[in-house]
Amino acid sequence: MYSYKDVLAEVLIDEKTLQNRIQELAGQISKDYEGKELVLVCFLRGGVVFLVDLMRKITIPHSIEFMAISSYGVGKRESSGHVRVDFDLKTDIRGKDVLIIEDIIDSGNTLHEALPLIQAKGPNSVEICTLLNKYSRREVDVPLRYCGFDIEDKFVYGYGLDLDDYFRNLPFIGVVDIEKLKKVQAEKL
Repeated sequence: MYSYKDVLAEVLIDEKTLQNRIQELAGQISKDYEGKELVLVCFLRGGVVFLVDLMRKITIPHSIEFMAISSYGVGKRESSGHVRVDFDLKTDIRGKDVLIIEDIIDSGNTLHEALPLIQAKGPNSVEICTLLNKYSRREVDVPLRYCGFDIEDKFVYGYGLDLDDYFRNLPFIGVVDIEKLKKVQAEKL
């Protein structure tokens, strides 16, 4: 196994900047959903770290739920946009205000396919909050209500985003040095 430092090109968003922005998002969400029955729906697994920090800073009552959705028909790092629900909501969201919590949105295909599945459950509203928005890769329109950071088309990891199923625990968002990654992966073979 290699260290995250072995493949780090740069720290894109440091811990302090992340936490400051999450505080701002939580403040806006608390204001916008005051008096409403808010349910934060986190898509597993990448969004969990963002969810935990965000929910601790939201000042109004809310509940949380989880969904695991996977794309099929393509490789691990690409989305076909065709989704399969691997783990569905356990709570009835009928008549509630749902805020989907995502770690990153790039092509938008998976979320575009998942939105109707959630809307079919009869919530009062469904909005999206993403930590990272990689708009340059967008293939379908995704209506974002809250966005932490717009980022360029870079391969990122840390703070919930994995690199070969590791490094979700990093307190910052890093950019992968592709050449270094190829080298450490080749050494594993």
